[in-house]
Amino acid sequence: MPDSTAQPPTTYRRIPSAVWALGFVSLFMDVSSELIHALLPLFLVDRLGATLLTVGLIEGVAEATAGITKVFSGALSDWFGRRKLLAVLGYGLGALSKPLFPLAGSAGLVLAARFVDRVGKGIRGAPRDALVADVTPADLRGAAYGLRQALDSVGAFLGPLFAVLLMAVYADHIRAVLWWAVLPGAISVCLIVFAVREPAPAGRPRRGAPLRRADLAALPRGYWITVLIGVLFTFARFSEGFLVLKGQQAGLALTLVPLVLVAMNLVYAAASTPVGALSDRLGRSGLLAGGMLVLAAADVVLAAIPGLAGLFAGVALWGLHMALSQGLLAAMVADAAPASLRGTAFGVFNLATGIVLLLASLLAGALWQAAGPGATFAAGAGFAAAATVVLLALSPQRRAPKP
Repeated sequence: MPDSTAQPPTTYRRIPSAVWALGFVSLFMDVSSELIHALLPLFLVDRLGATLLTVGLIEGVAEATAGITKVFSGALSDWFGRRKLLAVLGYGLGALSKPLFPLAGSAGLVLAARFVDRVGKGIRGAPRDALVADVTPADLRGAAYGLRQALDSVGAFLGPLFAVLLMAVYADHIRAVLWWAVLPGAISVCLIVFAVREPAPAGRPRRGAPLRRADLAALPRGYWITVLIGVLFTFARFSEGFLVLKGQQAGLALTLVPLVLVAMNLVYAAASTPVGALSDRLGRSGLLAGGMLVLAAADVVLAAIPGLAGLFAGVALWGLHMALSQGLLAAMVADAAPASLRGTAFGVFNLATGIVLLLASLLAGALWQAAGPGATFAAGAGFAAAATVVLLALSPQRRAPKP
């Protein structure tokens, strides 16, 4: 029985080295991706003349593509009994997509680049998340997913920060700044190839099709309730690209707009691991419900309080809600899914949430274009409040699993 009074450093030392390595792989890839993401809405609207509905479409299609791809990559990782090869392929595609952004002369090429990037994310996501569960004891899953997410968020914090610094150096020349995303993407691929060790498969590779109806039927009821909760939560959380546009609308200079994502990810990174470790002791559902309420509060602040004070207060709350949700949802999927179907379980979960993120981002873009940012964030607050009620009614797990 784990010592529930153990201090965080003890917990950190018990987390397997493979989880730390995967965290740093995510960190460098997120530096690369978020450097681009911090500037992409501005690049599309100000440089390429795209509409806000187009921004929502590109972001939504990109995330839905990642979700759809995760279904097949997760099932393939279960079928092979190996996960690292697919993760390497996914990170490789992400790295290869990065030069396409500074080369883009139209919104169509940006969409193509985002498509390739998100296919890579989809291929790597479910096998990587399943690999974390494969190497981590059950009583450390919340901490392990929280750590990986925290390191991922450090990268998401550094990427926009570098964007701010580089925009100053290059005098707002966005294309020149976007080229810098190529380097950390390449480092990420090298790390996963040489630093991540995968455990030997528990048994022989499965026979038959990688994704079968019988496999979906074998996933327990608690897992499907977790999927429903994830779907409801995602519908209330549209793309962070709209936070970047809100920063510009609130009066930030073009060079400083990426500070919006810096602030969000600073809070996200700081809170993710403590929240995950706390969920191992107290359970996931109550913390997740708190995350939904924090998201509703973030949307209310962003909708109702003008100026930079309202912007950064809302963005900080947004980062806290991410810490109270993303790692916990991953841990809940790992808790509910059989070990032999973890890749499939993560793939299906991410497919469902990816499709919903497409719808949410399209709705956010349409509301913004028709009625302004206040309508977009007010709608998000309503969805978050409704999702909280459903979570409390359907929660499959009040306490964390015992090993």
